[in-house]
Amino acid sequence: MPVTFRGLSPFLLAPLLSLSTAALAESAPGPVIDPDTATPAAPGPVIDPETANLPQSSSKPHDQRVTRFTIADDSNIVGKKRIIEAEKEDTLLDIGRHYGIGYEEMRRANPDVSVWYPGAGTEVVVPTRFILPDTPYEGVVVNIPEMRLYYYPPRKEGEPQRVETYAISVGRMDWSTPLGETRITAKQENPPWYPPQSIIEEHAADGRELPDVVPPGPDNPLGKYKMRLGLPGYLIHGTNRPQGVGMRVTHGCIRMFPEDVEHLFGQLPVGTKVNLVSEPTKFGWRDDTLYVQSFPLLEEDRRSPVLKRMLDADEALVATLERHEIDTEIDHKRLTEAVLIPAGAPVALNVEPEPAAPRIPLPGSLYDALPTPPTLLYQSVEVFESS
Repeated sequence: MPVTFRGLSPFLLAPLLSLSTAALAESAPGPVIDPDTATPAAPGPVIDPETANLPQSSSKPHDQRVTRFTIADDSNIVGKKRIIEAEKEDTLLDIGRHYGIGYEEMRRANPDVSVWYPGAGTEVVVPTRFILPDTPYEGVVVNIPEMRLYYYPPRKEGEPQRVETYAISVGRMDWSTPLGETRITAKQENPPWYPPQSIIEEHAADGRELPDVVPPGPDNPLGKYKMRLGLPGYLIHGTNRPQGVGMRVTHGCIRMFPEDVEHLFGQLPVGTKVNLVSEPTKFGWRDDTLYVQSFPLLEEDRRSPVLKRMLDADEALVATLERHEIDTEIDHKRLTEAVLIPAGAPVALNVEPEPAAPRIPLPGSLYDALPTPPTLLYQSVEVFESS
């Protein structure tokens, strides 16, 4: 299948081999604060509203319909970008939760908007357009760099495939969420929390004590629902601090908005397949347009050479082209920028057609085709007869 690239070729990136993606606009200043422990975690401009005396999110649980989509047979892209006007009392967290979008997603989509005080009438981008991960459409798929969970309900005969997608929090660098296939092995409503010894020791090192068990209630960081995975010690659960959803701040578990985990708790039977993947770059196809959607690498992966990330993206691109039998020219310079400076928004990669040259009318006769002779000097001077 012929594929034409325009712009920067991956081979031109060879001089960048010694660089790491940490130097490419993916890092952000300031510490992340774990909402459960109020201690610094992975790098990033995240502020705990409680420790900073800032207002907590007061948004109401979102309408579940904004997170459910039908998958078209000829596309792997669902949803659409929204632009709304903020109300006076809104924060980005309020708006994000209303549409099922987490903190980092909202921050990347609105880099010039204040997280806590957008201001009445401010236009806010809500990134509700998603390229589906390159996995089978079954069970639960968690794309960790994206901090997003996808659930594919069982397909009924005669009906289209559907997907539900939810914002999540994942493990910070020293407590990273593992990759691989597993299953839901147990479910529990109103669970007590038994802090692992490692977390008890972490708190003790900071001069804070944790009890051996935290009973159900408003102080329980697991929220009202938990689903245990086949990976020992890892859960999908709710939270008593929903303002932290969308940050990389957990001890490895997958944390969800309370309304989202409540819905999934009722949908996912024990034994449901859960696929934990790392796809920092995804490709999608819709309406004859090829898109790329790229996310910052996990901190522990940021030492990977730039060339490796580009070649990984190129491999995923070729797989997408073959699967969808796509034949199009690709702007490789735009692809390179999207992968190395990830903003999380789908970017079109089709080469825009060259503007057509204006059509010159054909001459009506041979005489019309002759060039106009230049004006002679004597023809440009008005001659006056002497009296």
